Amino acid sequence: MTRLSVNINKIATLRNARGGDNPNVVQVAKDCERFGAQGITIHPRPDERHITTKDVYDLKKVVTTEYNIEGYPDDRFMKLLDDVHPEQATLVPDPPNVLTSNAGWDTVKNFDLLKDICQEIKAMGIRVSIFIEPDIKLIEKAAELGTDRIELYTEPYASEYATNKEQAVKAFAEASKIASKLGLGINAGHDLSLENIAYLKEQLPKLDEVSIGHALISDALYYGLENTIQLYLRQLREKTK
Repeated sequence: MTRLSVNINKIATLRNARGGDNPNVVQVAKDCERFGAQGITIHPRPDERHITTKDVYDLKKVVTTEYNIEGYPDDRFMKLLDDVHPEQATLVPDPPNVLTSNAGWDTVKNFDLLKDICQEIKAMGIRVSIFIEPDIKLIEKAAELGTDRIELYTEPYASEYATNKEQAVKAFAEASKIASKLGLGINAGHDLSLENIAYLKEQLPKLDEVSIGHALISDALYYGLENTIQLYLRQLREKTK
């Protein structure tokens, strides 16, 4: 079964908007696990506009499933990994001033940087995943880096899903097949939702994990957090009609 990792950045954004500790990020992470989530994802940006450095360390004490830390591999990020030793580190190419991750790595252009970073992280005993677009050439190059997994950047799929889901998923299904043949694990994330997640899972049978934050937290405003997590897990189990 494809695992669900809940990205709790938006919980931290809400907390930071008012100050204090409400909602409590650590408690929400514990509750997500209690409600069935199989992982917790965070992205501690340098400006701390959502997840803070303190959150990174506090969450390490309580997360009992997979702890996945996303970020650009600068010195600060690498120190966090070395201190905390999460189960997975997901490398994203976004600089500090962008709103959200909106592109994957160019593994050809950044090959030397990424190869060194992958080796350093794996030496810490941490699984490495690289955020990437469904470009066969880039995925083939990613396999040469020594990364354990790739995370497919699924915003293009989500954008086209409502008008032509078969076309929307085509490149991702092909990329998944190639990645699997190359021995890479496959994650996916960005703009995945209750509407489009089941079809993606059905078309990518080797999909190991999805990381979902914005849509899941938004759904929780209406359905409640426990029910929402169960709805997503159900979508990952069921076949589309």
